[in-house]
Amino acid sequence: MKTLRIAMAQMNPTVGDLNGNVRRILSWVREAKKVKADLVVFPELAITGCHPEDLLLKPWFVSENRRALQEIIPACRGLVAIVGYVGQDVKRNSRSSSSGAGGPVLYNAAALIADRRLLGSYHKQSLGNQGIFDESRYFQPGQRLPLLRVHGALIGLTLCEDLERSNGLIRRQAEGGAEVIVNINASPFHRGKNRSREQFLAARARENSVIVTYTNMVGGQDELVFDGGSVIIDRAGGVLARGAAFQEELVVADVSVGAVPPGRQARTQRRKAPVAETLGADFDRYSVKMPTVQKTRPPITSVVTEPVEEVEAIYRALVLAVKDYVKKNGFARVTLGLSGGVDSALTAVVAVDAIGADRVRGVFLPSPYTSRESEVDVVELVRHLGIDLSVISITSTFESYRRALTSTFGDRPVDTTEENLQARIRGTMLMAMSNKFGDLVLTTGNKSELSVGYATLYGDMAGGFAVIKDVPKTMVYALATFRNGLGSSPVIPQRTLDRPPSAELRPDQKDEDSLPPYSVLDLILQAYVEEDRSPDEIIKAGFDPATVARVVTMVDRSEFKRHQAPIGAKITPRALGKDRRMPITNGYRRL
Repeated sequence: MKTLRIAMAQMNPTVGDLNGNVRRILSWVREAKKVKADLVVFPELAITGCHPEDLLLKPWFVSENRRALQEIIPACRGLVAIVGYVGQDVKRNSRSSSSGAGGPVLYNAAALIADRRLLGSYHKQSLGNQGIFDESRYFQPGQRLPLLRVHGALIGLTLCEDLERSNGLIRRQAEGGAEVIVNINASPFHRGKNRSREQFLAARARENSVIVTYTNMVGGQDELVFDGGSVIIDRAGGVLARGAAFQEELVVADVSVGAVPPGRQARTQRRKAPVAETLGADFDRYSVKMPTVQKTRPPITSVVTEPVEEVEAIYRALVLAVKDYVKKNGFARVTLGLSGGVDSALTAVVAVDAIGADRVRGVFLPSPYTSRESEVDVVELVRHLGIDLSVISITSTFESYRRALTSTFGDRPVDTTEENLQARIRGTMLMAMSNKFGDLVLTTGNKSELSVGYATLYGDMAGGFAVIKDVPKTMVYALATFRNGLGSSPVIPQRTLDRPPSAELRPDQKDEDSLPPYSVLDLILQAYVEEDRSPDEIIKAGFDPATVARVVTMVDRSEFKRHQAPIGAKITPRALGKDRRMPITNGYRRL
């Protein structure tokens, strides 16, 4: 039995920053050399960042990505490296696509580098075309599978969804002799994904009697958050090593290779004939002789970081999303409106944890209907967080608007128009401060409100980044409670958590005057928005028919608002954005 030392670099690239990403890759290569790794693995599209989207339609960007790869090759002395990048074929693309018929053929690729030499590239075969991804817009699928022999161990390589391919790419590589399957990923975070991901990987390892290494990206990219959590699974489905969540790290482990388990030998023998027909046709075999340091290096103890519980994972995802969006887009500070409610309080706390109190500006914009309790709670929150606070009353501005509209509105009764007017004045004030000081405005609306349209277009929806856009109201409370429990004392005032939520845009207003209780609303929204269950199915699950009809109608009628909302961090399996692409003009109704 031999030992193969594998290092997985879960790095945080920036889309389009080719030079910066190369520097990160080279720094991790140096770290891999320090621990005497045989193999260092980088995430999917590590050079370009994920996902580069229509940057891929720019030929010069693709060319520069290939030149960036050439900078990495000379640094890989004495080890094997697998690096995600965009591959390009010299042949012309004959199919009709957004890149144009006759354009270059592009691949989501992994470079195989050994001792300062590019051995070849693997092209992803199972392109992601669900949810937020549309890889077929840019890439063509590959056809051949690599088998790489390093220190006597045969290694197979897959990219992301290749693990799930129904025709069994792992099985084919295992039956070709692979003992280790290297899978490189840019797999975004969502609630509950980590647990199901490891269960899936363990099943694949057991089914094929192989060691599976899963290298994932980390960091925020627009609405996506990559959570890392890279893992190595042994043949029995156990965890050999697990990286930390939501932070860059080099995950290193020694894996035993050189003896194919009897169970797999038997399965291979039974399938010998069909496998033999395909091996020569669609496999690329590489064998490299590397300097051996196995006899001189001490054994390494791999680290198995404990997985993060769901609420903490969501909170850390939001923090990373804000941190990277602010940093990668060059903002010095952020500004947000503080209302005394739980949504704005949670957003402020996330912002402080992400970029520091000295870079967060709170703005309190009381109207005639703002309660004394809200004012006190805002002051207490700001004191706990140590952030700057600006107080700007909108009462006089609101009254000026009302007077200006009197002759036009006539004797029409006061309604949501006046409520929305207050929200829009606040939005204007916040955007003015953004213009004057260069701050990024963080919006504070949650998923429950945005789903049903309980938000004001060009009002509380005005801003650059919607921190809790994908966080249901019930989860907002769970996150606030979690964060309050981290320190020696709560940062969010308890009264903020205890008071019935209210927009405070009219006397004695409560959210439940306009909406079902959030405990009910969020379950219906999960079924309808995230799970695509029909109204009939939701009613059969035990919900009141009238309430279901009301909620579904509000969701469908509010699509135009969501199309104009700022982007925000995705933390559920299906967010209100690229995940859910509904037409605005839509005559289809099930009610």
